[in-house]
Amino acid sequence: MNFASDNWAGAHPAINEALMEHSRGSASAYGTSDLDREVEKRFCEIFEQEVAVFFVATGTAANSLSMALFNRPGGVAFAHAEAHMREDEGGAPEYLTGGARLYGVPGSLGRMTPEALDEAIRLFPAEFIHSGQPMAVSITQSTEIGTVYSLDEIAAIAETSRAHGLPLHMDGARFANAMVALNTTPAEMTWKRGVDVLSFGATKNGCWCAEAIVVMDPAKARDLPFLRKRAAQLFSKSRFIAAQFAAYFADDLWLKNAAHSNRMAARLADHLAEAPSSRLAWRPQANEVFGFLRNETAGKLEKEGFFFYPWKVPHDAKEALNPDEGFYRFVTSFATTADEIETFGRILRA
Repeated sequence: MNFASDNWAGAHPAINEALMEHSRGSASAYGTSDLDREVEKRFCEIFEQEVAVFFVATGTAANSLSMALFNRPGGVAFAHAEAHMREDEGGAPEYLTGGARLYGVPGSLGRMTPEALDEAIRLFPAEFIHSGQPMAVSITQSTEIGTVYSLDEIAAIAETSRAHGLPLHMDGARFANAMVALNTTPAEMTWKRGVDVLSFGATKNGCWCAEAIVVMDPAKARDLPFLRKRAAQLFSKSRFIAAQFAAYFADDLWLKNAAHSNRMAARLADHLAEAPSSRLAWRPQANEVFGFLRNETAGKLEKEGFFFYPWKVPHDAKEALNPDEGFYRFVTSFATTADEIETFGRILRA
């Protein structure tokens, strides 16, 4: 039973059916097919304005190419100190930008504050060429530890970014989970709050391989086709990415999947909070749950066939790790069942 990652989950049946349907016949390549155009139009409808959409293979590619779009000589991008882009992209943003740096901004529960961001940016004054120059700000929504920026918090970060003349990027690997958690819309959570570019993730939420870069102002996306091609991220048979997105958006499948995984995470968190051999680190807002487990309990769960990851305790965690404990991450997905959650709870309490 998998709580290791939503990347471990398969593809939703509707996604598979769409891939089968569009595997027949021929279609023009490199994003020029009728289906590609239809999906691009659907993105514009969802975001309530004209946007530029670029399919890529991975979230790493989406984040890194977004940074490449913003890059300046000696460029410095600002992200939370424990953001995925800084911790888990293997240096891809630095590589694909040709040497830009990612500066870590502190903040509680995975979220930077406007004050901390402002202080960090001021460490790189324009007149001091030796330190490099600020080029962008990036926030993760939902965050790497299962929390969510409120709409007001996004707007405040955007205001600080604009005050320094910097564009704002959102890493939306779990975009749908955050949107459902806030009961909001794509437009409200992005450009209406000051987001300029979005890494739109769908792979974790039921797709096979479907990620996109969404540029809120198409006029600012001029260089992205060239950056994508140079990075080997231009699909020839891009209709297969488009087919996934078409099914993903149909009948609000993406929202239903995200709502389900969020509900499963909330119930799993209840079990961690209630069991005598575990402690919930904080309430999840999306589909990632973090908690402390006694080592003996973690071993028992693993023997029962549960998969979950040991995790680094965040620097600002309010509770300390006891000698007989480990800190762990549990992730739910569209494929997680209520029976799996209740079986986990029963064994945890045993």
